[in-house]
Amino acid sequence: MTATRALTLAQARRVAIAAQGFLDPRPEPFAATARHVQRVLDRVGVVQIDSVNVLARSQYLPFFSRLGPYDTALLDRARDRAPRRLVEYWAHEASLVPPTTWPLLDFRMRKAAQDAWGGMRSVVRDRPDVVDRVRAEVEASGPLTSREVEAALEHDAPRPTDHWGWNWSEVKQALEYLFWAGEITSAGRTPQFERRYASLRTTAPPGIRDAWTDRPGEEADPQRFVELTRIAARAHGVASERCLADYFRLSREQVRPAVERLVADDELVPVTVPGWPRAWLHAGARMPRRVHVEALLSPFDSLVWQRERVQTLWDFHYRLEIYTPVERRVHGYYVLPFLFGDRLVARCDLKADRGAGVLRCHRTTWEPDAPPEARSALLAQLESMAAWLGLSRVDLPAAGTGGDAGSLVGERPQRLT
Repeated sequence: MTATRALTLAQARRVAIAAQGFLDPRPEPFAATARHVQRVLDRVGVVQIDSVNVLARSQYLPFFSRLGPYDTALLDRARDRAPRRLVEYWAHEASLVPPTTWPLLDFRMRKAAQDAWGGMRSVVRDRPDVVDRVRAEVEASGPLTSREVEAALEHDAPRPTDHWGWNWSEVKQALEYLFWAGEITSAGRTPQFERRYASLRTTAPPGIRDAWTDRPGEEADPQRFVELTRIAARAHGVASERCLADYFRLSREQVRPAVERLVADDELVPVTVPGWPRAWLHAGARMPRRVHVEALLSPFDSLVWQRERVQTLWDFHYRLEIYTPVERRVHGYYVLPFLFGDRLVARCDLKADRGAGVLRCHRTTWEPDAPPEARSALLAQLESMAAWLGLSRVDLPAAGTGGDAGSLVGERPQRLT
């Protein structure tokens, strides 16, 4: 296969930024509507969920990065109220996806008995009676949290406690297996981030119910991989095979025939990009001559999911250090890259101190080639984020307390009110 054109890294960065929706016009602060939220969803295709709440739940942050301050209830309503425009499933990790994407992931549902985590597989194998009772309870009375299902079943089996984060009861394991297998769904989350398990029959949009009823036999339909690769390609703008596979956590073997199909249909155009032996440009990708974006990015933002992609396009070595011991962390606990222009120029370790009403910037680390004007731009983004989170001020580290954080605002005060 011969590449039809060559892209520079700068061109590839601009294509990627545009494809992810960063060039779409921003509404005024707190003036975003459901249409603005939908526009972001249409751009990115999938939004990752994570339980860490040191700043804000991860699903809210990509919308702030693209829209500025907005009412998060807009996203909650899209997920929780009919007609649901978002459903939860294992897409790129735990994620929110449009209802039309959910049935495309049925290949994952079919393999729940083989691929689900050990506790889920064991409860199916050893306690099918629990699985049946849990399924019946959700069908009859859902949406319910796992604690509500346990109470309803008067289930009080001992739980293992030797591994934090995995001490699930058999009921929780059964619920998660049924969710993985696509036999039940989610009707949203509680404020405590507990999933509300629900029946497909009563909760899922018609498109989900119909697709699930009409799904083919035991073998996954290869067209599913074409559709998922199409979504990933559009969201990336330009991508390597590894990028396309990672978006929905597909294998290279699943993606490769899909890419060939999309190339044959002229939806993907082979290109060369420095650092990628093979790459493809989406035929509808926007190719701006210049971009200027100022945005703080969640560690779970789809622009920076694939770390090899970030390294190639931005020469930015980025790793999540939440699970790294404190003494081994380089940049901090919850570190957000700062996108300025078309470059990633800094990292901010942030925490929303809700009790004190403060957005705390524990540490800011600048890239060596960061332009001086990026410092005031970052400060403006921090102030905007504080306002969005309902915090009264931004606290910055004093000079010399970590990285080169003290250079963030030059001569301006380190505490802002």
